[in-house]
Amino acid sequence: MGLIAALPDIDKYDNSVFVMHEASEKLIPFHKHTKGQLSYVEGGIAYITIDNRTYVVPARHFFWIPQGLEHILQIGHSATVLRSLYFYAHDDFSNSFFNRLGIYPASELLIQMIKYTEIWDERHVTSMDENFEFLIALKKILPETHKQPLPIILPATQNKQMMRIVNYLENTIEEKHSLTSISKKFGLSERSLSRLFKTDMDISFLQYLKTLRIIKAIELLLNTNKSINEIADEVGYSSISSFSDTFREFTRSRPTDLRKVDVKTHK
Repeated sequence: MGLIAALPDIDKYDNSVFVMHEASEKLIPFHKHTKGQLSYVEGGIAYITIDNRTYVVPARHFFWIPQGLEHILQIGHSATVLRSLYFYAHDDFSNSFFNRLGIYPASELLIQMIKYTEIWDERHVTSMDENFEFLIALKKILPETHKQPLPIILPATQNKQMMRIVNYLENTIEEKHSLTSISKKFGLSERSLSRLFKTDMDISFLQYLKTLRIIKAIELLLNTNKSINEIADEVGYSSISSFSDTFREFTRSRPTDLRKVDVKTHK
């Protein structure tokens, strides 16, 4: 049973944990559930879209989606395994962690605990099941061990002028763009372009460009065998150190760390 087929079953029992481990490459359209969702991304990349914002989840990271939050989930690589636990929500008031969307680097302890739950794959687990306390403990440690979500968020736009600008940036990401060069390209003053990004997408031009470059870099790191130098150049960085520092700002790891993780996962 795939995740799409399983969606109607997730909320079947209020006090259960529904377990789903799936290797796939697919788009799961807008949906929501009355349970909170913990999903660990293994060996690839995932994208979550909520309210015209796309969140990027690299390999060896997990995301938490609170109950009732409508979202789109896309798996971006055929080798990706998505290990998901849909938790009862009756105690979500106990910590603000459970009431907000977040993406976090997964600790080694959490990774091993999530992998252990494969024994319950495609099942609802309740207090009647042996070792249900293990799942209770797993949920309880989340707020204590994972406090800082990653800021890899790319806003979308319905503004036709902005759509032309962001499409151009995406298609020419390897070029050395600046507020000045893009303003001239689209016949705007720097002030007008800066205001357009801020008012339409609530992000600065520079932050949008940096985020777009890092997302593209993550995709290349996980989906190609290109060298770090080649990837830095392809996303518009002439300095490998500048690329590495910006990558660390967004992901709290170096590009080489993500590449090592991906190799390890696929062994």
